[in-house]
Amino acid sequence: MIRINLLPHREEKRRARRQQFFALLGMVSVLAGLVVFLGFTVIGGYIDSQNDKNEFLKQEIATLNKQIDQIKRLKEQTQALLARKQVIESLQRDRAEATRLLTELARQMPEGVYLRSVKQEGVRVSLGGYAQSNARVSTLMRNFDASPWLEKPQLVEIKAVTVDKRRLNEFTMNVFIRREAQPDAGKPGAKPADAAKDRK
Repeated sequence: MIRINLLPHREEKRRARRQQFFALLGMVSVLAGLVVFLGFTVIGGYIDSQNDKNEFLKQEIATLNKQIDQIKRLKEQTQALLARKQVIESLQRDRAEATRLLTELARQMPEGVYLRSVKQEGVRVSLGGYAQSNARVSTLMRNFDASPWLEKPQLVEIKAVTVDKRRLNEFTMNVFIRREAQPDAGKPGAKPADAAKDRK
C-alpha cells in the first residue's frame, strides 16, 4: 500500500488562501480609505460652499439692515417735515382766522352789546359780555346765524347784573367758526362768503 503525504499540499493551499485573504483585505482597506477620503472631500466642499453662501448672505443682510435704517430715518424725517408743514399751515390759517373773527364780531355786534371776553378753542369761540336787554342778545344770535363766517350760536347763560349802577344782562355764549370750503367742494376756489351770497 502506497502512502501519500498530503500535508505539504494542504499547507500550500492554506498559504494561498491566506495571501488571497490579506490581498482582498488590503484592497478593501484601500477602497474604504478612498471612499472615506472622497466622502470627506465632497462633504468638505459642500461645507466650504455653504460657508461662502452664509457669508454672502450675512453681508447682504447687513447691507439690507443699513438700507432699512436709512429708510426708517427718511420716514421719520418725512413725518417730521409733514408735522411741521401742518403746524405752519395751521398757524397761517389761525392767524388769518383770528383777524377775520375779530372783524366779523365787530361787524355783527348790535348796539347795546359789549364783549368782555373772547376765547377760541379750535372752531368754538366762547363769548362773554353785557347787553342792555335780552332782545339785544337775541339780535346778536340772529346776526351770527346770518354771518358767512360764524354759525350755530348757543346761549349758555344770561342773568341780570348791576354794573356801575346800571342794570345790564350778563351773558355767556358759544359760536362756531365756519371753516373755508376746500377747492374741490362746490365751485373751484369758492369761499363760504360766496356760498352765502349764492344762497341769498
